[in-house]
Amino acid sequence: MAYVVTEGCINCKQMDCVEVCPVDCFREGPNMLVIDPNECVDCTLCVPACPEKAIFRDGDVPVEQHQFVALNEEMAEVWELIDEKGDVPADASDWSGRVGKFEFLQR
Repeated sequence: MAYVVTEGCINCKQMDCVEVCPVDCFREGPNMLVIDPNECVDCTLCVPACPEKAIFRDGDVPVEQHQFVALNEEMAEVWELIDEKGDVPADASDWSGRVGKFEFLQR
C-alpha cells in the first residue's frame, strides 16, 4: 500500500514531505507533487509533515479525490524525482485550504 498526494497540494507545493521521505519517492510537477507508489515504503512520515494535509494512504483517499490515486501513479512515471525541498510558490498561501483545485492541475 502506498501514500497518495491529493488536491490540497495543487498550487501549494510546500515540500516539507520531501525532506522527511527516507526513500525519495516524491516526483515534482509544475504545480504539485506526487508519490511514486513503486518507491513508497509506507513509512507514514510524509503525512504529518504535509501542512496542507494532502497526503493519504491509498485506501483512505476521500471518495471525491479518488482520481488522485491514478494520477500519482501516472505522473510518477513522467515527473522528475525531487529529493530536497525547493522554493514554495509565492502565492501558496492564497491557495491553501481551497477545494476544487483539480482544474488548475498542470501536467
